Amino acid sequence: MNQTNLTPDSLKYGQDGLIPAVIVDFYSKQVLMLAYMNQESLKITMEEGTTCFYSRSRSCLWRKGETSGNRQHVISIRTDCDLDTLLIEVIKDGPACHTGAESCFFNTVLEPDASCEFSYEGLYAMLADRKKNPKEGSYTTYLYQKGLDKILKKVGEECTEVIIGAKAEDRDETIYEIADLLYHLMVLMVETGISLDDVRGELAKRHVIDHKVKQERMQ
Repeated sequence: MNQTNLTPDSLKYGQDGLIPAVIVDFYSKQVLMLAYMNQESLKITMEEGTTCFYSRSRSCLWRKGETSGNRQHVISIRTDCDLDTLLIEVIKDGPACHTGAESCFFNTVLEPDASCEFSYEGLYAMLADRKKNPKEGSYTTYLYQKGLDKILKKVGEECTEVIIGAKAEDRDETIYEIADLLYHLMVLMVETGISLDDVRGELAKRHVIDHKVKQERMQ
């Protein structure tokens, strides 16, 4: 991590010596959790490259993932204009919440309306919820009830439809079929326990490899 002239000593801590830290997923920008740090835990975080917090309930330092393995690898640390809150982007090894949820923020107080912007994270969460809480008359529920073979069959069918649309050079049809394919692929991901982060991680590894190859060719 590149460091600026700001140091842990530059920040404004509360009377209890703590500063709130908002943890955000580097890839999806989803807010994962809110925790607290003191100067010592922040310095450890910067030195080790993984998050370390201060537990207010236990009055001690705790490294995220020390027991669960769900570590958070720090990409960047920013502070707000008042220097009294941290925003930390991480690449996580597993769920951020102790409940097993990807984010600690999963309880709804106010439902978004239907006009809210689409996201893959939102779709994945909906599909996961439909598997956990089946809904009568739902096509997604039907797929989960039929099982893996049915889901795989639909993925195969949608692949074929994408090929047919693209071969016909029908742009609108191809877009429609790609959307169908992506939906069924995400149903398959939920069914097989594959998360969006799993796929992002694989693509990120390929991106790093591709970048290294390009650099070597330029030398």
